[in-house]
Amino acid sequence: MNDLNKVLTESEVRQFAPLTIAYYGDCVYEQLVRKDLLLTADMPVHALHDRAVEMVCAAFQAKAARFIKPVLTEDELYYFNRGRNSSHIGIPRSSNSADYRAATGLETLFGYLSLAGKTERMIELFREVKSCYETAEKK
Repeated sequence: MNDLNKVLTESEVRQFAPLTIAYYGDCVYEQLVRKDLLLTADMPVHALHDRAVEMVCAAFQAKAARFIKPVLTEDELYYFNRGRNSSHIGIPRSSNSADYRAATGLETLFGYLSLAGKTERMIELFREVKSCYETAEKK
């Protein structure tokens, strides 16, 4: 059985294809969204779901990626760009190419941070994403 608590080294993470890291990062990011909503929003499940969908859609993730990009380290930017620039990204009709690619970059970034055990940094960046959401929500 695999050790699900294992923290991967930088070279181990780099061995994965960017879309594989994004696949994992998608669920990491969504789990952060759902846990944050559960801890901060006292509302019915349907309303929680609607709020979560707003934060995990490609259009918002692209906006959040642009928002946090200036504070990314060189390594973080490397993973973001690997995800964004991946070939063979199947873009759904509900999204445009630029947004979907940026969202994939964001998911790759969160996947990398989780796999590498950089939990504090992952939460710090998620807080930035959340402040982007709250700013957009007020408009």
